[in-house]
Amino acid sequence: MASPTEMTPNQLARQIGTPDCPALIDLRIDADFDADPVFIPGARRHSAADIVDLVPALTVRRAVLYCHKGLKISQGAAAILRCEGVQAETLEGGMVSWRDAALPTVTAAALPVAQTSGGTLWVTRARPKIDRIACPWLIRRFVDPMARFLFVAPSQVDLVAERFGATAFDMPDGAWSHRGAFCTFDTMLAEFGLKVPALDRLAEIVRGADTDRHDLAPEAAGLLAVSLGLSRMYRDDLQQLEAGMGLYDALYRWARDAQDEGHDWPAAKG
Repeated sequence: MASPTEMTPNQLARQIGTPDCPALIDLRIDADFDADPVFIPGARRHSAADIVDLVPALTVRRAVLYCHKGLKISQGAAAILRCEGVQAETLEGGMVSWRDAALPTVTAAALPVAQTSGGTLWVTRARPKIDRIACPWLIRRFVDPMARFLFVAPSQVDLVAERFGATAFDMPDGAWSHRGAFCTFDTMLAEFGLKVPALDRLAEIVRGADTDRHDLAPEAAGLLAVSLGLSRMYRDDLQQLEAGMGLYDALYRWARDAQDEGHDWPAAKG
């Protein structure tokens, strides 16, 4: 049984991809990380020796720390954070237990280099509709919670990417874009190595809405309608993205927990 300051892999897995997911800090030493260069979704690496540097960012957000086996490195670092007033827990069994439970991971090599601010920087065309909202949601919820997104004129995307060190996405002929019948959301799932059944289901809906293939999923037409509505509600693309985050949070939770639930009238008694 996990201690009061530990979280089991399955407990943590239920929080991955949700707005309430704690900050995840990977404290593995280089040798352990190099032997298994993947992250728990949403995690970022940090040195245990400099753990107090994270205190300002964690005073308003709880944290879960993990090392290779969940022993001295993560437990000591979490204890130091608790001394500084941070709500910090450790992952029981560390990365070894996460792997043993066959829980999802993110391929580290697929992540763009982070900016000096700490997060990755992405750029795409202005006035997003479906893929260009779904992909930022996926990145923030499963890859890099600190990611920032730039929306610019289509003709300027590649130039902005080069000038500011950003990663262009959802652009024709780009690395992070459509591939055949699959959309950019599918590409990101493949490149990041994310194998999550609920994300696979969500990908069908995004693909159907984004490529006008509503036969792929009955929910695709609804996603298109809501996405077009959001695009007309907001002139500011970042405000639209924030509204879209809630939309995809809801779709993900439906895909994960509620696909078998229906609704009818009159409501069943009991």
